Amino acid sequence: MVDVGIVVIGRNEGERLRDCLASISMATCPIVYVDSGSHDDSVALAKSFGAEVVELDPARPFSAARARNEGFAHLLEHSPGVRLVQFFDGDCEVVDGWIDAAVEFLGAHSDVAAVCGRRRERYPEKSIFNLLCDIEWNTPVGEAKAFGGDVMMRVDALLDSQGYRASLIAGEDTELGVRLRAAGWRIWRLDKEMTLHDAAITRFSQWWKRSKRTGYAIAEGASLHGTLPERFWIRESRSTRIWGLVIPLAALLASFWIGLWATVVLLVYPLQVQRLYLRGDGAPQNNYWHAVFLVLGKFPEMLGQAKFLAGRYSRIRPKLIEYK
Repeated sequence: MVDVGIVVIGRNEGERLRDCLASISMATCPIVYVDSGSHDDSVALAKSFGAEVVELDPARPFSAARARNEGFAHLLEHSPGVRLVQFFDGDCEVVDGWIDAAVEFLGAHSDVAAVCGRRRERYPEKSIFNLLCDIEWNTPVGEAKAFGGDVMMRVDALLDSQGYRASLIAGEDTELGVRLRAAGWRIWRLDKEMTLHDAAITRFSQWWKRSKRTGYAIAEGASLHGTLPERFWIRESRSTRIWGLVIPLAALLASFWIGLWATVVLLVYPLQVQRLYLRGDGAPQNNYWHAVFLVLGKFPEMLGQAKFLAGRYSRIRPKLIEYK
């Protein structure tokens, strides 16, 4: 794997980072770990595994996009012969055989810029929120529009696209996918185990912050690529506004004219839960919780959209929305 380099990014991942690095410690390729101001022993841990370490300057705002870009730049500077770069999040353990499978696929498909596999949640039974992440990761295999934090990419394609958009605090992977596809590249998801992820979301407040970050990403993505032909995240952005703002606001305003009977309009929420539940293709209990939190999530997502709009018009640089 002399043509492959690995970039791992992390911030206070603790034992999750140990599992990640241990899972790739036998790889015969350069490994770069990028740390975003960790307060634990992440840097020392990465060095003990033989990884080259890049510590981001805290004078500039941290973001996953910035971390991946700086890790990629370091990789090319010290290993200029690499042709493929594999990115991993530091809270993911890599499944044996994934890197070889990704290399083989890209070698056989010259028009594919990025390939990912199946990411699964390590402890879906620990909380409903971990289970929701596990359901979220289960996207269709085959040609895709986007990828997540764990992905193997062609170096040339990443260079041509000028890397991740470093100013984004969320949704940077999907945004890069838009630009890669616009340049004529394809993205693929293999039916192959790739990583075990540890979301470590055990509290409602963590889920709320993560959903708020999703709303922020949707709003910013729509502002960047919402025009034709992509109309990126326009439908999702509109859905968030309708369910997270328009309907409850309409019910509130109508109550001033016709009284509490106006709140009957709020019955659309349980009806929407029922509709989404019936559309689910998993276990009935999983479908139910997925439906409930999809609907409930519109409210923190709306707050995330509002946060983006407020920052956009005030020109205040956004800070990371961290949930763990």
